[in-house]
Amino acid sequence: MNEANLELPVLSQEYWFGGVVRHGYQMPFGRGEYRCQLNGNLAGNQGCPLLVSTRGRFVWSEEAFTFEFKDARLRIEEAAGPVELGEGHGNLRGAYRAACAKHFPPSGQWPDEIAFLAPQYNAWIEVKWEPTQEKILAYAQAILDHGWPAGVLMIDDCWFRGNGDWKFPRDRFPDPCGMADWLHHRGFKLVVWISPFIAPDTYTYRVLNQKKFFIYDAQGEPIIRRWWNGYSALLDLSNPAAGEWFTEQLDWLVGNCGVDGFKFDGGDPYYYLPQDVTHRPISPNGQCEAFARIGLKYRLSEYRACWKLGGQSLVQRVRDKGHRWGVDGMGDLLPTGLAQGLMGYPFTCPDMVGGGLVGDFGPGSTIDPELFVRYAQASAMFPIIQFSRMPWRVLDERHQALCKDVVDLRKELGPEILALAKQAAATGEPIMRHMAYEFPEAGLETRMDQFMLGSDILVAPVLQAGAVSREISFPPGRWAGDDGSVVTGPCRIEVAAPLSRLPWYHRKR
Repeated sequence: MNEANLELPVLSQEYWFGGVVRHGYQMPFGRGEYRCQLNGNLAGNQGCPLLVSTRGRFVWSEEAFTFEFKDARLRIEEAAGPVELGEGHGNLRGAYRAACAKHFPPSGQWPDEIAFLAPQYNAWIEVKWEPTQEKILAYAQAILDHGWPAGVLMIDDCWFRGNGDWKFPRDRFPDPCGMADWLHHRGFKLVVWISPFIAPDTYTYRVLNQKKFFIYDAQGEPIIRRWWNGYSALLDLSNPAAGEWFTEQLDWLVGNCGVDGFKFDGGDPYYYLPQDVTHRPISPNGQCEAFARIGLKYRLSEYRACWKLGGQSLVQRVRDKGHRWGVDGMGDLLPTGLAQGLMGYPFTCPDMVGGGLVGDFGPGSTIDPELFVRYAQASAMFPIIQFSRMPWRVLDERHQALCKDVVDLRKELGPEILALAKQAAATGEPIMRHMAYEFPEAGLETRMDQFMLGSDILVAPVLQAGAVSREISFPPGRWAGDDGSVVTGPCRIEVAAPLSRLPWYHRKR
């Protein structure tokens, strides 16, 4: 059924997921009140015009819409295109797979295997706004010196002289090719930060303005818009020539500097307005989607903001989290990761272990060692794990060792996670799965603090400060624990979880 708008009752024992990843901590929907306008603001993370239910229904549109749960009813309003209701697909997995097959089929491609076999290391917290070749190589050498495996190494914001001038400045990076060769020789892959913003009062700005590659106002002047790094012009990616120019800059970095991929940042719909003058008609969400499509060319590409493009070979990162327990910190890592999977983004990555906000690690800040370790454990079995501030910089030897245990576990399970990534590329199914996705009859629709890694690994990290045990809901079957125990489900039991333990269980077939 296709309609301009929809209104339907929420069925008995029906729960819904979807819309905006950032609101994963409010999912599942269906019993309380919730309203979300998808057009123009995705809350700094991924979004998709998809809702899926535990009773085998889905809602899809090619365009943005507003949806509301209220009085046990789902209302779809302000739809910019036809809205489809799919029914009769049995359960959450059936609804997701039906929507995936019809509207965002898997590409058959997956990111570079190193993303699943080793950690990502983002130098952001260590070097902040002043990265240099010397600092990057010292960061990488310290990783190796402490016995950690080489992985993806990211140089974050401000490695360039100005936005749009995507070249390594030789006063800070005297030999970028030599730097890349050094990293490659030791097993690292090099990723650099990139954005669709162009600094004004630069030669690049003048050239691109002459080519009409920007977004303009009604008077034909380039719009200079504020973002977190100041004020910039915005590339108009509705213009194919502007997209080609941007890709040429990235390809130059790959071909001439040894860069292996890109962290694509910015591109959020809220930086674009409906009244902006563009090369062709395009919505703010459409600009976000166009920016995300650029990353499809590269085996390593990370996005924080994305619209649609489920089933594609893009690493999708959870929005920046603080060094804290609870919402906007470690507490909503799992809900947002689960939401990503149910919107078609299987290759999900949590924020940096311990948090990704620079201010939380600045002078005078206090680092909670227990939180840091639990953060690492909660991230360990995401499809991808990412560090920035390294444990030996902020933790004592005991807590450092516990983080190293997490990395060793990750290395052990890496081949199994890679196999799940390849499966996701073929089927479109999540790697990190909601309990109700695998066990629709177990009554686990609202359980958001544990998850399945594929079909056979149950993961239940500790998410509360000071906790040395936690309750786990075991589905039917026999479950062999990391602690040597065997649990026969279904049951709900309290298990011991000292700081040294990440509780996880493998299903015995």
